[in-house]
Amino acid sequence: MNTQLPVPTSALSSTWNRSNWIAAGRRASFAALSLAVVLNWPGVVSATPANGFASDVAKATFDSLRIIYGQDQKNDFFGVPQPGGDPKIRLIVKDPADYYSVTNTVIPGGYSGWHTHPGPSVVIVKIGVATVYDGDDPTCTPATYPAGTGFVDPGDGHVHMVRNEGADTLVTQAFQIIPAGEARRIDAPSPGTCPF
Repeated sequence: MNTQLPVPTSALSSTWNRSNWIAAGRRASFAALSLAVVLNWPGVVSATPANGFASDVAKATFDSLRIIYGQDQKNDFFGVPQPGGDPKIRLIVKDPADYYSVTNTVIPGGYSGWHTHPGPSVVIVKIGVATVYDGDDPTCTPATYPAGTGFVDPGDGHVHMVRNEGADTLVTQAFQIIPAGEARRIDAPSPGTCPF
């Protein structure tokens, strides 16, 4: 597209006034926006929705949470056990948070779509095999988790996708801690590292 625009020869030119400049600016903006949409320019994003992926969600909210379990005992100089060692499990959430228990069921060929969570998730695979892709992996190499195993998603912007690439239904159970009032799941555009 080759468009010629008249150029004023002086500030007082009668052939190029303010309305001409505004109209030219609008045409240029419209052309740039149209080109961005057609080329799916990085500034224009679209989410990747789930397909064949269903979630059953339960939620509770707590102002704070403190769980300390199974403190090891230290031995004193003489080998006598003393209380006050490090706990075997420590979970401390200082701010109000929403706690979710989520059962995901994924049909063969189904997937979660690219997404993230604003907090961490501990995921257990109950049935089938979960195939997980990380959005920041330039090789698009998945990690697979069969039934009886699990993984931790750190959340906080970590973009990922869970797919069922097996022949059987996939069922996962997730425990999530999300800052109070925030969306549990945030759909994300494809990071461009995988062909899907």
